[in-house]
Amino acid sequence: MIREFVVSSWNGIMDHRVNPLRNIPDLQVRHMMMQILAFMWSSIFAVLIVDSVLAFSISAVAHVLFVAGVVITVATFKTVESNPNAFNFIKGYHSYGRGRGHIIMRDKNGNPYKVLLPKGDPGGEHE
Repeated sequence: MIREFVVSSWNGIMDHRVNPLRNIPDLQVRHMMMQILAFMWSSIFAVLIVDSVLAFSISAVAHVLFVAGVVITVATFKTVESNPNAFNFIKGYHSYGRGRGHIIMRDKNGNPYKVLLPKGDPGGEHE
């Protein structure tokens, strides 16, 4: 009986298929709302328990960086999934410098100068 109450209470709050957020048709929006609520409650408990806004700020920045890393990774995977050539900036095996037809070198004094490459030079890994 108590176990059923705890499970039911948990699902009523944490399960997006059961809680009132189920009325949002877009799963991504629903997930974002759950993330915002989780961040809000984490903030409240962090300030109440530690009694330090500084500790919360450090934790919040760390969590935002972590979530940003996850978002960038998922976005990269999704982009490559839908468009495998999305990150092929220059056709063939060229580094960007060779794609321009020249490379920049430095003389003994550290002054830069341009070295033109032969037409059709495929370049390599090391310039």
